[in-house]
Amino acid sequence: MTNLVPDNLARTLVELHGDRGVEWLADLPALIAHCAQRWSLTVLPPFEPLSYNYVAPAVRADGTEAVLKLGVPNPELLTEIEALRLFDGRGAVRLLGADAEQGILLLERLRPGNPLTTVDDNVRRTLPGDEEATRIAAGVMHRLWRPAPAEHPFPTVARWALGFDRMRRRFTGGTGPLPPALVDRAERLFADLLASSDEPVLLHGDLHHENIRRAERVPWLAIDPKGVVGEPAYEVGALLRNPFPHLLDEPDPGRLIARRADILAEELGLDRTRLLQWGVAQAVLSAWWSVEDHGSGWEWAIRCAEVIDEAMRR
Repeated sequence: MTNLVPDNLARTLVELHGDRGVEWLADLPALIAHCAQRWSLTVLPPFEPLSYNYVAPAVRADGTEAVLKLGVPNPELLTEIEALRLFDGRGAVRLLGADAEQGILLLERLRPGNPLTTVDDNVRRTLPGDEEATRIAAGVMHRLWRPAPAEHPFPTVARWALGFDRMRRRFTGGTGPLPPALVDRAERLFADLLASSDEPVLLHGDLHHENIRRAERVPWLAIDPKGVVGEPAYEVGALLRNPFPHLLDEPDPGRLIARRADILAEELGLDRTRLLQWGVAQAVLSAWWSVEDHGSGWEWAIRCAEVIDEAMRR
């Protein structure tokens, strides 16, 4: 498997899925061959870096390009498939084929495919470049959002917030390595924001800079939706705390986030304070997910929560 799957992806899959991950890795060559036959594909070496799924470029029998995405079957892949079906290419990459039971997605390939971070060619962001990127992201959000179906398979923002309950149970009422005061604030924010939420829509759920890509069909399109139902203001949290890790390398990340909030409030017609409150709450929840899934890597999200909280006073 070492020639087919990068070591970091193999480690992550075993870490997250245990024996199921080991079995899936062993079956991956046969699964790729099955997809190649099913859709008449020539599957090329995978993209790098990979995180949680095997993703590779492919060429169809008629010469058109596609992307094959394979993962250990799980609820997130199911909701990604269903979200892409509902988005139907409006604001997002097109779904060309899928098999939820086997964890298979065949996707439109985006060209040139550069992420939103390339709006500003410097690794260290500059405010003018970031302003343009933020307006682009707001436009993608506008195109994506649509009313949630009456019956749907998607998690809700309220269900995601139950992650804090799991944390409290795990640490016998405590917060483990996470700062107690900040966790308390995030829990209160979630409760208040959920109680006063606007009409829910289908959201991307993880719309940060790497998940917005340059394309030809439409200048910018989203990839990798989680598919979650909640109020529109919830969507901005991932954008506020990214790109990882460069955001916190900025000379004044609080000023940058405050300006993003100004732009998003203007472009989306949403309350600035509410956007930032969701940003704090989500960043702390993201930190908990890092603890829950990996036992480490939570520090960056906590620092982002602190910076976003500070931006509220600017």
